Amino acid sequence: MIKALSSRNLPAPRFRYSPLVKAGPFYKTAGMIALDKDSGELENGGAGAEAAKILANLTAALPDFSLSLEDMVSATIYTTDFDQFPAINAAWEQVFTDEVRPPARTSIGVSALPLQASVEIEFTFYSDRP
Repeated sequence: MIKALSSRNLPAPRFRYSPLVKAGPFYKTAGMIALDKDSGELENGGAGAEAAKILANLTAALPDFSLSLEDMVSATIYTTDFDQFPAINAAWEQVFTDEVRPPARTSIGVSALPLQASVEIEFTFYSDRP
């Protein structure tokens, strides 16, 4: 059974899509950009600030789905500026410390992202908890 899920702790979608889909024990997020949950505005401050906002939005919503960072299997990072990847990585390492196992990760350079974002990240989780 495939089920669409949402969270009031995530920014409202600007287009028609499901923020998260559960298929059996797998959960897949839509690509997330750094939108403020309340204003819907894109985070200022460049790629590092955007990555930090995406990760903050994600971690705020995980309890709504009965998930944790430990359930994360993989992440795909899209960026329009690989020169800023050290800043993206710094934000990543604030979340995935020695105490939190990092997931598998792929990074892809792209020419453009929605709403002029410089970073978009999608996540896959696995949890067989009921």
